[in-house]
Amino acid sequence: MHRSGTSCLTGSLQEAGLHMGVIHTWNPHNLKGNRENQQIVDINDRVLAFAGAAWDKPPAADIDWPQGEMESARELFASYADLSPFGFKDPRTLLTLAGWRQLFPHLQYIGIFRHPLAVAQSLANRSGMPIDQGLELWYEYNRRLLRQYREAAFPLLSFDDEQSLFQNKLQQVLGAMGFDATRWQGEFFDENLRSAHRENEGVVPWKVRRLYRKLQRLAA
Repeated sequence: MHRSGTSCLTGSLQEAGLHMGVIHTWNPHNLKGNRENQQIVDINDRVLAFAGAAWDKPPAADIDWPQGEMESARELFASYADLSPFGFKDPRTLLTLAGWRQLFPHLQYIGIFRHPLAVAQSLANRSGMPIDQGLELWYEYNRRLLRQYREAAFPLLSFDDEQSLFQNKLQQVLGAMGFDATRWQGEFFDENLRSAHRENEGVVPWKVRRLYRKLQRLAA
């Protein structure tokens, strides 16, 4: 889900040796950048638009990709063939994952989640999204994250962990995924860049709280 520590996680993977092509390294809402490859984001946006959906209007079911977007993705990744290991980050991928899995059936995943109210508050701070809409969006993204995890488990981190605990867990995950964890010094993480904290938990719907507890139990 957006605003859930995905940029911190991806920046840390990059520090450990992950290649990502040309990515965003700064924007007004994320001073270290969202670490997203705009060409991949554009593909996801076009796939969503083809289905009458968007990042903040998730489709009800898996999306069939237009053939043209499948070809665009193949051509883009062919240009990265010499970069290994190569990866990408875009929260929209949870909404378009069926096509990516068809293109690249051996994708390796790593997931991260954050308390729903902290995410909703961050979205409200960034773009004025109402809290209840942010909570529902959190639910739609993270139920897909949980579904994918249940199909085949992968490393799952909580961005709510205290900094040193988060970094210790991430270092273990990096080693388990085949990265040279000794190359990673944890320099990307900056506690001061967390843009929201959870308050007034009473506004969180029961289904959202239950999903958050499920993810907590599964996290590294």
